[in-house]
Amino acid sequence: MYGLADCNNFFVSCERVFQPALNGRPVIILSNNDGCVIARSNEAKRLGIKMGHPFFQLDTLIKRHNIAVFSSNYALYSDMSRRVQQTLRSICPATEVYSIDESFLNLQGVKDEELDAFGHYVSAKVLKDTGIPISVGISHTKTLAKIASKLCKQYPKLRGSCYMHRPQDIEKVLRKFPVEDVWGIGRRFSAMLKSRNISTAYDFAQLPLDFVRSKMHLGGMKTWYELHGHPCIEFETQIPDKQQIMVSRSFSKELDTVEDVKEQVALFISMAAEKLRRQRSVCQAMHVFLLTNRFRHEQEQHYDNRLVTLPAPSDSTVELADIAVRTAVQLFRQGTFYKKAGVALTQISPKESVQTVLFDEIDREKHDKLMTALDKINEKQGQRAVVVATAGFDGIRMNRNHLSQNYTTDWNDILEIHC
Repeated sequence: MYGLADCNNFFVSCERVFQPALNGRPVIILSNNDGCVIARSNEAKRLGIKMGHPFFQLDTLIKRHNIAVFSSNYALYSDMSRRVQQTLRSICPATEVYSIDESFLNLQGVKDEELDAFGHYVSAKVLKDTGIPISVGISHTKTLAKIASKLCKQYPKLRGSCYMHRPQDIEKVLRKFPVEDVWGIGRRFSAMLKSRNISTAYDFAQLPLDFVRSKMHLGGMKTWYELHGHPCIEFETQIPDKQQIMVSRSFSKELDTVEDVKEQVALFISMAAEKLRRQRSVCQAMHVFLLTNRFRHEQEQHYDNRLVTLPAPSDSTVELADIAVRTAVQLFRQGTFYKKAGVALTQISPKESVQTVLFDEIDREKHDKLMTALDKINEKQGQRAVVVATAGFDGIRMNRNHLSQNYTTDWNDILEIHC
């Protein structure tokens, strides 16, 4: 049996853990630069607020219904996700992190007659240890477990866990479950299926396997088998290394000086290099790009990018920042207002398998020691305690006018209790 633990309205729940007065009140979380809605409480959903709703259009609704508004606090959300995953690992035989708010559970070894009680125990344990409510779905396959988890969210009377195992119950659920919401179907395939009057998961499961193979290939076949209760999506206990690491942001205000652009690109490459070292990898190439605001039609539009191959595979922030900044300077056009920039590290490989370059101009041993010291200091003292000078200390130029405190990751923001 497999389980899926899905945090309920995760970003909103993280804010509510430290501000209980928000319980029962409509809450929305905004995207970078406070542009649009990316998370909503159930109360906000009932008011008709949609995902991606532009923030500037909600002013009247926010005042009328006393909606709480927060900028994205990814430092807080990432740490709360780590705590949820830590609790799950302590009580489940094996876990697979699927996203920041979802984890699959391998429940082999748990007796069938104990699965229902175990699911409720997992839900209650995570809530007790972290304050985050979760919905646990349990079934024969990952796909069915995901459906059970969604069912759990829809029906509070299930009390945090749905054990869906009897064939008649599975068929009843699949007959009502929208095909576009089935994990693995996707927008393009759901449009194709609906054009053939296939609107539910049950309709899809009744299709001939040959049709699924011809139209949806291996991915569709796996989903078809999983809906029939046959596990064929592997359980991965380790997160696979990323083959590309990208960091990009839109700025709160357009940047028109080369110094500002250099600072932001250096910051982005520092963040990307840290992620690269975290998975013990190196990169052989990087992609740097700059672009203007496509909504400012009165301004000259400009997009430029460049792929740079490194002399030798590297994970050094110092080396990568130097190359990225020099590339950004080459891309920069005087008199242009840039709204977004980004970097992407590519041709990634494990560090231990890299072949050294005979005439390497970089002292790799010194760079390795420096990066190890840098990462240890930032881990102990907080992010960006030590940075490359080009990146500065101002951080990413974003609008975050509704940012909550970093309660769990910054000593200056630690929760205060007044008696």
